[in-house]
Amino acid sequence: MNKLSLSVPLGLLCVSAFSAQATTYVSAKAMLDVNNGKLINAPLIQIDDGIITKISSGTMPTLQQGDDHIKLPELTILPGLMDMHVHLTSDPTVPRSERIGQSVPRKAIKAAYFAEKTLKAGFTTLRNVGAEGYSVIAVRDGINAGDIIGPRIWAAGPSLGVTGGHCDNNRLPPEMKYTAEGVADGPWAVRAKVRENIKYGANVIKFCATGGVFSKGTKVGIQQYSLEEMTAIVDEAHMRGLTVAAHAHGTSGITAAIKAGVDSVEHVSFVDDEAIKLAKKHGTWFSMDIYNTEYTLTFGEQNGVAEENLAKERQVSKKQRDSFSRAVKAGVNMVFGTDAAIYPHGDNAKQFSRMVEFGMTPLQAIQAATINSAKLLKVDTQLGQLKTGFAADIIAVKGNPLQDITLLENVAFVMKAGVAYK
Repeated sequence: MNKLSLSVPLGLLCVSAFSAQATTYVSAKAMLDVNNGKLINAPLIQIDDGIITKISSGTMPTLQQGDDHIKLPELTILPGLMDMHVHLTSDPTVPRSERIGQSVPRKAIKAAYFAEKTLKAGFTTLRNVGAEGYSVIAVRDGINAGDIIGPRIWAAGPSLGVTGGHCDNNRLPPEMKYTAEGVADGPWAVRAKVRENIKYGANVIKFCATGGVFSKGTKVGIQQYSLEEMTAIVDEAHMRGLTVAAHAHGTSGITAAIKAGVDSVEHVSFVDDEAIKLAKKHGTWFSMDIYNTEYTLTFGEQNGVAEENLAKERQVSKKQRDSFSRAVKAGVNMVFGTDAAIYPHGDNAKQFSRMVEFGMTPLQAIQAATINSAKLLKVDTQLGQLKTGFAADIIAVKGNPLQDITLLENVAFVMKAGVAYK
């Protein structure tokens, strides 16, 4: 069956859809309205050119020649899930010392493999916040062109960072004089780096405001970029229509990033009440990866993670979960972000249960991965809900995820833009 490409505003997403001559129908036991948490019995969704054109209940379609009716009589359908913090080029089972020797083409192949794996786990949209050599941008473009299978991807180029900071590579000896691609110091240098990333296809910008867990020689909560530098990054990106994500563990870096105008803060491990209030005031989104600590502390040593990094993970673990609980209670804007690559790709949905355990209702956790993430990406009129005029991104599980959030870890059906992949 022929497929066509449909462009949407900003050219940020392409959808593959069935030809205009054919209509696809999806029926199921129930449909979750993620906006209000209501279950709709016996839904029937009509899809034309990858877009939902009609939703009804308790009806059956009248099929024309070429039409397709996908029947899911025992399943509950809901919108495709969205993960706002992944690194598709990285494999946690491969020691970092070995990853240093991998070429950019090798990383791109890894990213393509993990992209398909993540799609089949129910995540139809991803935000890849940093990768070497514009590798994930190539994967994104290959997906959009129909060359390979994967989710929609918003892709940053190399993450911006200070010399010797979290987004630099500090694992090589000084005589090699190696500096990571995203390193830039000073307001005009960071502007130039943003422009460079955009030149080569980035549709989101990521920078490191503080040290990090998995870098060498950085203190996890210490601010790195100055407020002046952060403001320059955000101003340059926003002027070009891109959103900005800031890696920030410590309160000082979190506060500076919010004041600079970032769209989202990543990790948010050590945050005080004033920074939480500031985030609410500015409408800043928090993306908090509160599952992966369990994988790191269980399997990190056998995967070759250095003791320095394990020690920092122990430092972050409980503090980050406490911060998550306080942020949720305060009503901060929250999206679903896992830092996939710290744990195996495809296990993204394991975070839902931790979000519920540490303060969210099941509906809030699902909204973080649907409606809220779509708002962060500024595509909430196209993605994040099962609604007329929205992309036909649909997943299905056996049961009601509001009663058992772990059902999302075992998705039985995946459709992106009207095409079923599982």
